[in-house]
Amino acid sequence: MNRALRYASVGVLAVSLLAGGSAAAFAAPQDLHSPSKVVAAAPAAASLTAKASATTVKAWEQFRISGTAKGIKAGTKVTVQQKQGTKWVSLPAQTPVNTSGTYSVRVKLGIKGVNQLRMGVGATVSPVVNVTVR
Repeated sequence: MNRALRYASVGVLAVSLLAGGSAAAFAAPQDLHSPSKVVAAAPAAASLTAKASATTVKAWEQFRISGTAKGIKAGTKVTVQQKQGTKWVSLPAQTPVNTSGTYSVRVKLGIKGVNQLRMGVGATVSPVVNVTVR
């Protein structure tokens, strides 16, 4: 290796340490003959939020569930899920995520009492929203 290149590398390292460089400056030295490895950042974890437009409705009265979808591609369909007993069942109410990362879907329920609902796409689900049907 060229001696001038070696001194320049040490000089840059020393300047970054003196200037308050990060902990990366203390990492093990890299082999200057091999290409540096680029590590891709991990994709953001997908998440959904959900909020019902009403907390109490009459049987078969329409309301909306709206929310945001982070880390989910626009156009991906999110589905309303209802807890029935111990299982989550997908209802025939779904809507695509728009380009701004939001969604809104119309829902009608006929099961009287407190209905636990959430939005889902794949393994990603929103927090539970309770809607009481009278």
